[in-house]
Formats: sequence, structure tokens, C-alpha cells
Amino acid sequence: MGIGDDIKHNAEEFVGKAKEGAGKATDNEELEAEGKGEQLGAKAKKVGDDVKDAFTDK
Repeated sequence: MGIGDDIKHNAEEFVGKAKEGAGKATDNEELEAEGKGEQLGAKAKKVGDDVKDAFTDK
């Protein structure tokens, strides 16, 4: 995985955490769920890149 991809995925995860926190603070369940979904998406992308790297490094 390139450094750019890593930074992008971490930024996506951070935005998701911020949305989740804002949703909790304002009792906005939809925003909270959206934040959780963005975090999961970023984590899935990280895992996909790690798997791809495992096969391309050999």
C-alpha cells in the first residue's frame, strides 16, 4: 500500500469518527450511523490493501 493510500484511509476513518462523535453529541442517530459506516469502509479498504500487498510482496 502506498503512503498516499494509507493517509487517505486514515483521513476517511478520522472523518467517520468525527461524524460519529457529532451524531452522539447532537442525538442525531443518522449522522452517528453514517460516521460508523465511513469508519468501517476505511478499515475495509486498509484490509484490502494489506491483502493485496501480501500477495504482491512475494
